[in-house]
Amino acid sequence: MADKTDPALPVIEVRALSMREMWDSTIAWFSTHSLQILIAIGAGVALYMLLAALRQVGKRWRGKPGDTLGFANVAGRAVARTTHFFMVMVAARLVAGYARPPELLFKTIVFLFTIAAVFQVALWTREIVLGLIERRTLAEDGQGETLANAMGLIRVLVTVALFAIALIVVLDNLGVNVTGLVAGLGIGGIAIGLAAQGIFSDLFAALSIIFDKPFRRGEVITYDQTTARVEKIGLKSTRLRAMTGEKKVISNANLLQKEITSLQTLTQRRVTFALGIVYQTPEEKAEAIPALLRRIVEDEGFLFVNAGLVRFGASSLDYELNFDVPDPDTHDYFQARHRIGLSIWKRFNAEGIEFAYPTQTSFTAAPDGRMIMPYPEVQPVRRVEG
Repeated sequence: MADKTDPALPVIEVRALSMREMWDSTIAWFSTHSLQILIAIGAGVALYMLLAALRQVGKRWRGKPGDTLGFANVAGRAVARTTHFFMVMVAARLVAGYARPPELLFKTIVFLFTIAAVFQVALWTREIVLGLIERRTLAEDGQGETLANAMGLIRVLVTVALFAIALIVVLDNLGVNVTGLVAGLGIGGIAIGLAAQGIFSDLFAALSIIFDKPFRRGEVITYDQTTARVEKIGLKSTRLRAMTGEKKVISNANLLQKEITSLQTLTQRRVTFALGIVYQTPEEKAEAIPALLRRIVEDEGFLFVNAGLVRFGASSLDYELNFDVPDPDTHDYFQARHRIGLSIWKRFNAEGIEFAYPTQTSFTAAPDGRMIMPYPEVQPVRRVEG
């Protein structure tokens, strides 16, 4: 007759026996080491209260939303994330050796302490990393919305990475072979990265813009042949408003590959004027033009750089004037050019200096090469007095 005994019953019986042995040994330990246990419990409570007090200090250090974020605030955030389970297990682990608990109970305490310590370190590391990122990028530049959007994704990535490492460490301490798990995670990460290469490219470009700050929201920048004001820096693209009014949208990765010129942080802006005068201008007036231009620029309150004759044009003597507009946020660039242009025109008219305009002079010659007039010379009419 076949044995119909359930094969799982011996396993259940072994587990029940182990639990019974642990319970019996714990009762015997309590009865023989009651004094040491009471002292250990008191020490454990004192350690717990000390850690709880440090946790409260960390909560006060972490600051309030909108405050300046310093290193003390970052450390306070990390300390404030200390869990009660970790504090209990630290106290239990530190006093377990003094009370000499049974081996099975001691191993259980060590195991729970290992789990609590590993995940607590992951929590502390996450808070420190996120705090340092916020401190590096905190929005004096008006990028609060972009930073908030990016921080949500950064928090997810940092949390997944740190807690995956913590889980592997715990499994390794339990004796589990994690080599295959690590290899699988690596292959999976590579596959996801290749599948979403374009998305991650724009994402990391956005993070580069936020952290490195090549430009900020509200700045006027020039790239390629476009001059525009930055309206919003998103996780995938940047939105700009061209000086002619059009809305421009460009991916972050594509934008960072271009040469970007920022016009926002100029301490002064250079203006170049080209002007031409007629060849018939007297020599002394032509020679005095640079000094005259200098006085015009300085009278208008701008910074003179240089001025002088640069070329002999087809129908003019060509001069060039360079001057700087200080504090371009206050003095409008185009208004400065307008004022200087009008001042030059008025002063040249007052000095009798004529601006040149395209002209041509035609000469005719006889067959022998002599210059002749293209029309008969008119003899002056003599008046006869009666």
